[in-house]
Amino acid sequence: MIAVGIFEFGRAYQTWQVLTNAAREGARYAVTPSSTTEHTVTIVRDYMRGGGLSEWERAAVDVTTDVPMNPGTGTRVTIRYPFSFIVLQPVARLVVPASRAGEAITMGATALMRNEAGS
Repeated sequence: MIAVGIFEFGRAYQTWQVLTNAAREGARYAVTPSSTTEHTVTIVRDYMRGGGLSEWERAAVDVTTDVPMNPGTGTRVTIRYPFSFIVLQPVARLVVPASRAGEAITMGATALMRNEAGS
């Protein structure tokens, strides 16, 4: 059970790292004057797919522009990703049939960056 936990939480951490970087990449693009929400979402999804996330199409990607900052405004990119443990839940249910350990969770990542001034 410990080995399974180490494996599963390692996968979860790697997934969270990809989500964090995807949000950051999206925010980097989104703060430029010529950015569009649609292209920002495409950049985020492409990063998730390139990072090996199997559910990249099901992830919710929200882009919020004109977030108040001091000074100026920023853009926030938020991702909610459906993460499923592969082995943890079946193994936990072998030990305790009613166990909820290892059920699917929603992971999230957010990046906020200051908007660039238009030229």
